Amino acid sequence: MDFAPIILTLKLATVTTVLLFFVALPLAWWLARSKSWALPLVQSLVGMPLVLPPTVLGFYFLLAFSPTSGLGGWLNEVFGLRLAFSFPGLVIASMVYSLPFMVHPLQAGLEGLPQSILDASYLMGKSRWETLRRIELPNIRPALLAAVVLSFAHTIGEFGVVLMIGGNIPGETRVASIAIYDEVESLNYAGAHLYSLVLFAICFSILLFVYAIKPRTLRRLVP
Repeated sequence: MDFAPIILTLKLATVTTVLLFFVALPLAWWLARSKSWALPLVQSLVGMPLVLPPTVLGFYFLLAFSPTSGLGGWLNEVFGLRLAFSFPGLVIASMVYSLPFMVHPLQAGLEGLPQSILDASYLMGKSRWETLRRIELPNIRPALLAAVVLSFAHTIGEFGVVLMIGGNIPGETRVASIAIYDEVESLNYAGAHLYSLVLFAICFSILLFVYAIKPRTLRRLVP
């Protein structure tokens, strides 16, 4: 069994989860606190990966990141960055695909905080950033845990998006889900079983550990 796809999958899930946290946190804060007219529009866009077929997202990412497109050609010429069929492209596509799994638990946790706590912090002269860092984040630890775990596990299970934008390049974009597909296509069910069993064990172990720690909280926060 070639463990390279498993290692690449874990690397993709880790990088995606870390980067996505810093993108999703301010977005979740805005969704939890904003009263803007654009709130339903932004919420709909954030939740689109939950209902949209992954191949649709992957197809449009492929068009956008292609060297023949405006964005892809500009990135290639100015920065020498090729996103189509590359690991960085997988990361960006995975961040968008897993966005609701990070945003929704964080938003639910922030919305569940009593307004009196925030008001007390503001009355003490704390800025919004200080309030978020010292008051809100420490009080939504279960939501943080849920967001990180769900995003990590969801990225591990990606297939349609990574297939469309990444293809099947060994050591670069051939993640475990693609390896399973290859083994099934070649009628090597034993190899597909090994990859599937490893992914099943990883995801089940992560979720079992987390649910054992905070079962009721996580049930409320799962989107």
